Amino acid sequence: MTQTVDTPPPSQIPLIGTLGMADIFAALKAGIYDFRRAPQFGLFFSAVYVVIGFGLITLGAGHVSWVLATSLGFPLAAPFAAVGLYEVSRRLENGQPLVWKDVLGVVWQERTRQIPWMGAIIVIYFLFWTFLAHMLFALTMGLSAMRNVMTSFDVFLTAEGLRMIGLELVVGAVLAFLLFAMTVVSLPLLLEKEIDFITAMLLSIRTVASNLFVMLVWAAMIAILSLIALAPAFLGLMVVLPVLGHATWHLYRRVLYDPV
Repeated sequence: MTQTVDTPPPSQIPLIGTLGMADIFAALKAGIYDFRRAPQFGLFFSAVYVVIGFGLITLGAGHVSWVLATSLGFPLAAPFAAVGLYEVSRRLENGQPLVWKDVLGVVWQERTRQIPWMGAIIVIYFLFWTFLAHMLFALTMGLSAMRNVMTSFDVFLTAEGLRMIGLELVVGAVLAFLLFAMTVVSLPLLLEKEIDFITAMLLSIRTVASNLFVMLVWAAMIAILSLIALAPAFLGLMVVLPVLGHATWHLYRRVLYDPV
């Protein structure tokens, strides 16, 4: 006798709504509120990022083996940490109790759903990004790339160095926004719905395209707040990351809605 495993039926694909600037500030306010209501969860999940940041500094992230390990390991762990923050916001929204066992249990269960596939996509994306960054560095710096840039920072003040910095910033911003577009609503969507990761990513891109200006502002706010949070030895991330994670959940709830 063959035992069958019950699988939930696929969810309907949500419809895309229209966001305004007021929605961004409302989501950010809700994110701050969620963090204040359950700071222990936010601090726990954001600690993953901070610990890895300190670890990379201590171990020497400039070595190629550590760059590869980071490209493989960190993007895989990051979606699960984000899912933990989304689950906390979801439970607060529904009035459910926040129990460590239950919240971590949901994160653990995601390993058998679509989130690992998203992690794999992010890994491939980061590896391509790393390769492209090194290629642009070599193409723009020419023979000066053979110098030890860690001890010869003046090379960045040359025409080639300034061209390289500008090109890396432009290409990095485009790639970062594309990754943002693929994940901004797909990760919370995969937590709440029974939808495959490809459909979720495509829906996320369509959502960003339909609300391009507002999403550009939200992406810029994430980048600026995260950059500021890096200043005090990564410690600012302990607050900024959970607030942004909770806020992303609320923005997702505002822009996608179930068809009637």
